[in-house]
Amino acid sequence: MQTIRRQIISLLEKEEMSAKEISKAVSIREKEVYEHLEHVRHSLKNRKKKLVVNPFRCGLCDYVFKDRKRFARPGRCPQCRQGRIMAATYRII
Repeated sequence: MQTIRRQIISLLEKEEMSAKEISKAVSIREKEVYEHLEHVRHSLKNRKKKLVVNPFRCGLCDYVFKDRKRFARPGRCPQCRQGRIMAATYRII
């Protein structure tokens, strides 16, 4: 039996996934996925691998949250002030 973080790593090495897809695959809440992703990013440094983040995007004005450091979903767009945020996706290379 693998740990949750090892399961997440093996999933992301195979394909690009959103936090919602990861949460369904490993049977945890989406909010917990964001916490695990932070630890996954740190543990990958030792393996000479990288967690690539396709950032969150506003669904209305196409603002891209490219400089966002946190993994958690933003509340609303700073440009148009709406809450229609498209999910970020993650992949390990």
